[in-house]
Amino acid sequence: MKPVHFAQLPDYKARKRGKHRAVFYRDNSLGRWSGMTWNELNERIELTAAALAAYGIEPQTNVGICSANKPHCLIVDFANFANRAVSVPMHATMSAEQMAYIVNDTAMPLLFVGDQQQYDKALAAMRASSSLRQIVAFDSTIDLRGEARATHFARFMETGRDATARKTAAKRRKQAGGDDLAIILYTSGTTGEPKGVMIRHRQLLEAMRMNARRFPTITHKDRAVSFLPLSHIFERMFVYLLLNTDTKIYLNEHPADVQQAVREVRPTLMCNVPRYWEKVAIAAHQHFEGYSAFRKGVVAWALAVGRDYNIDHLRRGKSPSIGLRLRYKAASLCVFDKLKKRVGIENGRLFPVAGAAASERLITFFRSMGIPLFYGYGLTETCATVSVYDYRDYAIGSVGSVVDGIEVKIGDDNEILVRGATVTEGYYKKPEATRQAFADGWFRTGDMGRLDGRHLYMTDRLKDLFKTSNGKYIAPQQIETRLGGDSLFEQVAVIGDNRNFVTAIIAPNLETLAAYARKRRIRYERTEDLLANAEITAFVAERIAALQTDMAEYEKIKRFRLIKNGFSIESGELTTTLKLRRAVIQQHYRQLIDDMYKP
Repeated sequence: MKPVHFAQLPDYKARKRGKHRAVFYRDNSLGRWSGMTWNELNERIELTAAALAAYGIEPQTNVGICSANKPHCLIVDFANFANRAVSVPMHATMSAEQMAYIVNDTAMPLLFVGDQQQYDKALAAMRASSSLRQIVAFDSTIDLRGEARATHFARFMETGRDATARKTAAKRRKQAGGDDLAIILYTSGTTGEPKGVMIRHRQLLEAMRMNARRFPTITHKDRAVSFLPLSHIFERMFVYLLLNTDTKIYLNEHPADVQQAVREVRPTLMCNVPRYWEKVAIAAHQHFEGYSAFRKGVVAWALAVGRDYNIDHLRRGKSPSIGLRLRYKAASLCVFDKLKKRVGIENGRLFPVAGAAASERLITFFRSMGIPLFYGYGLTETCATVSVYDYRDYAIGSVGSVVDGIEVKIGDDNEILVRGATVTEGYYKKPEATRQAFADGWFRTGDMGRLDGRHLYMTDRLKDLFKTSNGKYIAPQQIETRLGGDSLFEQVAVIGDNRNFVTAIIAPNLETLAAYARKRRIRYERTEDLLANAEITAFVAERIAALQTDMAEYEKIKRFRLIKNGFSIESGELTTTLKLRRAVIQQHYRQLIDDMYKP
């Protein structure tokens, strides 16, 4: 596949496959999915591009987009590219303070928003900004609060019918080049203020080439659910790849609706974070728990057969015997096919997974059933993909093999260093942060890992790694991932930096605890009483101990506290990509933490 510059892509696709429906959205008023053809998309993109020109957006001007996944996001994105303007995606769930920071840092004059909450935050940002002059609301039902400098998208787009503006946008589209800045995408800021990663068009095009080489089987016959926010580099790059390959894209607007969307669409492709698959695995195991002893035995047999077939044979390029093929077909009919249909993934051909640590047990569970999880690793600064599973010869426990066109080496403190054409030149208006991010031309990822031949292994975040007062290094993500695969634990934050042992703040699955309380006839009036119950504490401690049996003694959680409400984006304890902000958590739970370390 030879990718087309994104400024020209919509027009190119409209001429080649104009009647092909490319992007779908769920029309809740009709209770069904509606699709837009490339002709329809291109017409809206050209109108929006002309409207941007009419408004006075000049080449390389920063234009913000803050919305959940909608076709409008892609329309504005490609209209920006056609104008040689710069897209600045923002997470739909970000706080008003985070939005204001990005608005002021980029000095954007124009911001597009999706719903009322985002509009209200944008309005507050506008009133505190010297640059933001116009807000455009995608949803026509949004109350503009009487603000004269705001309008709805349909009205804004109509200004693109001006003939002079259309000529200006068309001229800019022809002038677009690889060195144009395409996107400024802000990192989630786990260890400090967000930084704007600068991505040029040549980097996007190289990422398309790299990923097309790694995944040559993606075609126009595929259909994908877009679940992660388009403001996340992982989802954004995957959607760009799907647009290039004419895959039908179903944009899931509300994260809570993803299970319904997957069951309705029955996708062949979908990228996601490990937590999604952890929840699917937990639900599957809970379903299996209701089986009779005989049926549980059938499930155990099926998983053993699936592992032999998919992992021990196909993964290694070995041909399964006739007997194994027949056993696997039986296992599929009895167990695997039913689970896949229940979830809506029976047509799955390629499910990329990244964004956080995934346990070997999780990958083995799904791969044994023939569910094609392709675990990988990347960063915003590398246009996502650095490494990912191959179709064959992947190493479970690794984050895949390094893709062609990218170089990786292990530096001081076992830090993963990356070099290649997709790596950013640096951070917007932050020369010192840019300087610190590179070492002799290699990008410093901040992640710890090792290389074993072709395969890359990530062990932890360098900045997350802490040392106990006894001098022992602890990798908290490994412990958190281990516990996160159990249905009892919703969220876990491991504590122990400069302390003499490891502790944890845990948000448990309250339904699981309530079920255990009913079984044990534990009486309580409030959730707080349940969490403080000695028998419940002993039950949780037993599960933690069982999950950590093979870990070193100094890595084991010695004490913990249960909390009713989990960590959230709104509280600042999670980034918009659901990573723990450890400093914030330690500040918010300082009293609980200090209490755990009392003699």
